[in-house]
Amino acid sequence: MRSLPLSSLWLAVVLLFGAGSPLAHVAQAHAATPVYGYEVVRTYPHDPNAFTEGLFLRDGFLYESTGLEGASSIRKIVLETGGVENERSISSQYFGEGIVDWKDRLIELTWKHQIGFVYGLDDFEARGEFSYEGEGWALTRDDKRLIMSDGTSRLRFLDPETLKETGGITVTDEGRPVDQLNELEWVKGEILANIWKSDRIARIDPASGKVTGWIDLTGLLPLEDRARTDVLNGIAYDAKADRLIVTGKLWPRMYEIRVVAKP
Repeated sequence: MRSLPLSSLWLAVVLLFGAGSPLAHVAQAHAATPVYGYEVVRTYPHDPNAFTEGLFLRDGFLYESTGLEGASSIRKIVLETGGVENERSISSQYFGEGIVDWKDRLIELTWKHQIGFVYGLDDFEARGEFSYEGEGWALTRDDKRLIMSDGTSRLRFLDPETLKETGGITVTDEGRPVDQLNELEWVKGEILANIWKSDRIARIDPASGKVTGWIDLTGLLPLEDRARTDVLNGIAYDAKADRLIVTGKLWPRMYEIRVVAKP
């Protein structure tokens, strides 16, 4: 996950989104897990030196965490310009991973050290630490709990106040476990997850863990940029504006996309 080298029957009831939504889609009649395509709505600048691990939008700002030992940080960014409003470097011994907001706090994982950090969302000042078993890859949340990935097929649920594990789900596609679950985002009642070293995002039912669809982002980053970049990683959703934004590690751009049915 971390180094620089580079279907279950179709549900009879389909999640319904507005026609203009980035997650708009049409029910498909075949049994295989549906695969969706995308349309690019807009592009935004992205720091090509940012090894993106976590991403979310709040109050019009983009929050990003970056990885690699000695280069890990958390940042508050102006989406439209890429300008950094606030930044905090992480101690060089740690490989920074996913982040999520909860109330007035920003919560961050690290990769292999089994330790996470809590900061003030406004000032990035340290507020505490917490521990967990295994690796830390990514975080997102609904309105009651945090959701964490660790590189396996299991997503953990955490109490947002105590940061203790309260349960979880195993992610499957047509009955088979799906691992390498990376960066996460909660979008309209489902979990979106990057699959490490792939150009696909899984759409996951948070109750059952079943993959209800795949978003294929093949070709999103132009071929000429691929040699200088790493994998697709980073999903952010702006609920107020109903926009979905994705990027990757060391990518020079972020993309606002609309998910569409494949022809």
